[in-house]
Amino acid sequence: MPDPAELYEIVGDRELPPDSATVKPDVEGGPVLLHALDGFLDAGSAAQIAANHLVETLEGKVVARFDIDLLHDYRARRPPMTFVEDHYESYTPPQLLLHELKDSTGAPFLLLNGPEPDVMWERFTAAVGQLADHFGVHLVMGLGGVPMTIPHTRPTTLTTHGTRPDLVRRPNVWRGNLRIPGSASALLELRLGEAGKDAIGFVAHVPHYLASVEFPQASAALLDAVAEETGLLLPVGSLHAAGVTRLREIDAQLADDPQAVGVVKALEEQYDSFVSNRHQAELGGELDQNVPSGEELGAELERFLAQLERGDDETR
Repeated sequence: MPDPAELYEIVGDRELPPDSATVKPDVEGGPVLLHALDGFLDAGSAAQIAANHLVETLEGKVVARFDIDLLHDYRARRPPMTFVEDHYESYTPPQLLLHELKDSTGAPFLLLNGPEPDVMWERFTAAVGQLADHFGVHLVMGLGGVPMTIPHTRPTTLTTHGTRPDLVRRPNVWRGNLRIPGSASALLELRLGEAGKDAIGFVAHVPHYLASVEFPQASAALLDAVAEETGLLLPVGSLHAAGVTRLREIDAQLADDPQAVGVVKALEEQYDSFVSNRHQAELGGELDQNVPSGEELGAELERFLAQLERGDDETR
């Protein structure tokens, strides 16, 4: 494999030693590295909202930058450009950056944020491993969101996973074996585990009918879990407030849509029944015959979601 260090550059004066694979942590029990890659596993933009919130509200700096031209498929995910009258005025390039941030007490941690690489996953995961060694990381944590057949009126739950069973300290409500499409984040955790390094991940459960709408309630749940696991003091209050506002917007849209109200009520009954009996099959199994399937939600739920995205309260 070509040198993974060719995929990134260290920013500032923290140069990477020639034999980066043998770097030892400078401080025992060093910083945590969070990663939130947009693309595959981020329903409700849960991880991206959380990551952007941390970058915008905490003191920090960029300490490493990936060469996006080597990792990004521009034709699959075209970056935005601005055209004004008769000329192109601006271009917003994608960026995959490693930030060094400080929590509310000044404790440092790292955040890798940006688009999921489209190619070179093995080199990318090896590169992140190098950076983790270089900065003395003792734990890598992934953030994500997955659509689930659950109602928005119930608390956001999480699935926790890790490279060792004793790292998974939060019980998972939904259980089962799944064969799923791979992702760079998942491969990173797998490879870190194979290398004997500690890594865990939190995936927020987002109502499937809200998967394409920003759902800050899930973002707040992710950061609450990070804070509980690591002891970091993170500013989550405004995300909780944004989540309450979004729920009110959704309820206001639903109030004028009897069919959607009925669907959510059926999902509530299904959810409550499932939670009361932890031994039954995972939620993705057979729905009660009186509960519409995700496909049957169709136009009614899509309609009010489109209105939320437009900020339009009018009904058709």
